[in-house]
Amino acid sequence: MNTWFMWFIIFWVFLLITFMSIGGFFMFRKFMKVLPKADGKSKLDWQNHYVETSRHLWTDESKELLNVLVDPVPSPFRDIARHSIAARIAQVALERKANSITQDHCIEGYILATPKRDYNSLTSYLDKKQIDYSAYKHLLN
Repeated sequence: MNTWFMWFIIFWVFLLITFMSIGGFFMFRKFMKVLPKADGKSKLDWQNHYVETSRHLWTDESKELLNVLVDPVPSPFRDIARHSIAARIAQVALERKANSITQDHCIEGYILATPKRDYNSLTSYLDKKQIDYSAYKHLLN
């Protein structure tokens, strides 16, 4: 057997193992989100609950602000990010028994829905869009 063919096969074995590991990691993360918590509902069930419960609270301005906030997310993941951020915003508004979702709810929910590792890009994006988040700087710690 030729040595170049053997190296070619070894390269493809490592490439396939790498891609399967990456895919498995993301599948495992998704699986963990659908496992029920102590209350019997999963994280995705709660997100769906908050989005459905708050549909009447969303104004055109708050929907537009949500679209602006999810704009930096890459387009293949934007719908998922919009749903999870909208759920967090809705949770904030429902906990405060608001009559409608305001810009303050959107900014607070956006900060709470963003992982801590992304806070630097979050603050730079809010600064770039000239959105005042000074009232919520305590959440960024």
